[in-house]
Amino acid sequence: MTLTRLSLTYLATCFVGVFLLALMTTLGCNHQDEQPRQISRPVKVARIVDQTDSVMSFAGDVRARYETMLSFRVAGKLLARHVDVGDRVRKGQVLARLDQNDYRLAVQDLQAQLASAVADRDFLRDDVARYRELLAQKVTSPPEFDRHQTAYTTARERAAALEAQLGHAVNQLAYTELAADRDGVVTALEVERGQVVSAGQAIVKVAQLDEKDIHFDVPEHRLPGLKRRQAVSITLWADHERRLKGQIREIASAADPASRTYRVKAALLEDQEAAQLGMTATVWVPSNTPSQMTVPLSAVFTPQNKPGQPHVWLVNEQTSTVRSVPVQVGETLDGERIAVTGLASGQLLVSAGVQRLAEGQAVRLPEAIALAMNGESAESRRGQP
Repeated sequence: MTLTRLSLTYLATCFVGVFLLALMTTLGCNHQDEQPRQISRPVKVARIVDQTDSVMSFAGDVRARYETMLSFRVAGKLLARHVDVGDRVRKGQVLARLDQNDYRLAVQDLQAQLASAVADRDFLRDDVARYRELLAQKVTSPPEFDRHQTAYTTARERAAALEAQLGHAVNQLAYTELAADRDGVVTALEVERGQVVSAGQAIVKVAQLDEKDIHFDVPEHRLPGLKRRQAVSITLWADHERRLKGQIREIASAADPASRTYRVKAALLEDQEAAQLGMTATVWVPSNTPSQMTVPLSAVFTPQNKPGQPHVWLVNEQTSTVRSVPVQVGETLDGERIAVTGLASGQLLVSAGVQRLAEGQAVRLPEAIALAMNGESAESRRGQP
């Protein structure tokens, strides 16, 4: 009986030992398997480059430097219009004509009044001459002579006033014809035949063709790169391969209240005939700003623990890990890029997915970048002794 109990005790002890050994082995394996595995996240990357805007381009349109809206200087009914939009006109050519009847009658009335006044003036002039002789002979009194002298002066001044009124009426009659004040082309018509117009109302717009400008709008961050009298190149959409010489003539002093851009005018210095009014043109302006580092806008992020300091993720090309670097941001540029300082040209940074990364995290680069990096590593190894 005692032997049986000892055997059972021995067997139980062996069983517990084996169980404890197996448990310790299992726990050890699980501890090794539970070592933290670092997740390699796929990212999009970009190289840092020196962005130098050697040439800035702006779209605009061709316009005449001198474009005048002509109008009548008197009111009346429009009887004739001798031009249409697109017609070439010469200086002095009659473009439109008003009804002249009222103005012609006014001229005739004043001519008759002036003739009467001139006759009275001449009569009184001779009368004064006679009374001057009588006064010298002491046949008449000085007050009587003065009365005739005053009558002559009044008649003379009345004739002069009527002569001035007649000149004004003649001018008014001439103003019923609207003539071109320069050679050019008709670009707009505001009235039609039979319409009653007032003095100063817009009638015909004439553009001078010997001087043309390119009008274009410039955003405020590009304005420092432009100066008056700066040489530029101009291409037309109809012939984009040919570049014409131009010069910035005018820069607006205030921004447009709607678009918040500045209107700039560039004078076309050659081949005025090739640039038709209204054509689409591109003005190429050489940049005078220094080069700067630029990165994609999506590459810049702000850490939660440093809300006032922008950062970017730089990629270690040897270990394929990332580290955050603080930067100073500048102006926003075309192509969704932003100027930064604090980086070096040629560095590789994460351009998309920056919010999901952590310091020192492994990343998976695009296949093309990875192959290029592997090729560079292989070449460097072959070059080693």
